[in-house]
Amino acid sequence: MWARDVMTTSVIFATPEMSVLEVARLLVEHSVSAVPVTTADGKLIGIVSEGDLVHRGEIGTGGRRRSWWLEFLASSRELAGEYVKEHAQTVKDLMTVDVVTVNEDTPLSEVASLLERHRIKRVPVLEGGKVTGLVSRADLVRALASSTHDNKQEPVVRADEEIREAILNAMSGQRWALSRGQVIVNEGEVHLWGVILSEEERKAACIAAQGVPGVKQVISHLDYPVVLPSM
Repeated sequence: MWARDVMTTSVIFATPEMSVLEVARLLVEHSVSAVPVTTADGKLIGIVSEGDLVHRGEIGTGGRRRSWWLEFLASSRELAGEYVKEHAQTVKDLMTVDVVTVNEDTPLSEVASLLERHRIKRVPVLEGGKVTGLVSRADLVRALASSTHDNKQEPVVRADEEIREAILNAMSGQRWALSRGQVIVNEGEVHLWGVILSEEERKAACIAAQGVPGVKQVISHLDYPVVLPSM
């Protein structure tokens, strides 16, 4: 799936000349958590989110408190930026200008990676230099909930060797991947053998196997290394 398949197209926009009060009301009235900021010709120049409006002097949340050593380590640029966020009166002074964007043909896997890597909740979708939609975390969750892919709905009959190859391919390239001899398949029942260093590795191996069509059951024999007592 691509960004165009899940994006919200009814986008509310702000202008750089809007006041902070106006953009706050815009978020509330339209029940959105962020708005792209565009010029008169539709060019994207920034974005304003709820996070930009949390620390404000008007509601007594300005003047962030931090320990003395964090205050000492904070750069003058960082402190000045915080002051601007707390006291700016117009959108052009408040908005985030380094906006992460995607286009309509961006795969959802890449969208998800961008959201995670930049620790953001949504990205504007651009086409021809103009915003055509927004993709948020909620849109990705709705896409998952609407997915019709479910291995349990239509059991797939596959040869055991074919299933094993598919499991090995699913794990390929992962540091926790099991070797061919550690994956045994018997009439669709998968047995995983080997040494793991964490429960996350066990879970990842099991999930990789469970995701292969034709797998009826996954049985883990994975265990931690044996620690010999010191002499």
